[in-house]
Amino acid sequence: MTRPPPPAAAVPRQRLDKWLWHARLARTRTTAQALATSGAVRVNRERTVSASHALKIGDVLTIAIAGGVRVLRVAAFADRRGSADVARALYEDLTSVKRSAD
Repeated sequence: MTRPPPPAAAVPRQRLDKWLWHARLARTRTTAQALATSGAVRVNRERTVSASHALKIGDVLTIAIAGGVRVLRVAAFADRRGSADVARALYEDLTSVKRSAD
């Protein structure tokens, strides 16, 4: 017997711009909003231009920043912006994995 999926409200989610800021991929929240609305971010291979896009754990982000492309899997959320070590715990960097497979 399989269980039905949990209701959407039960799945933890966080706004894209807030997560980018907490993960220290943007220096300010305003910069994170600009990055999210610029079209430079894809969530699960689909381009998003909404800073309020709801992320869930396991989503894969493709982000064009700093003259390169980073591929990150959302591993956790934070309630507030922390140190660089805390920020690195919010994602799994798939960029290096992809490059080594090429």
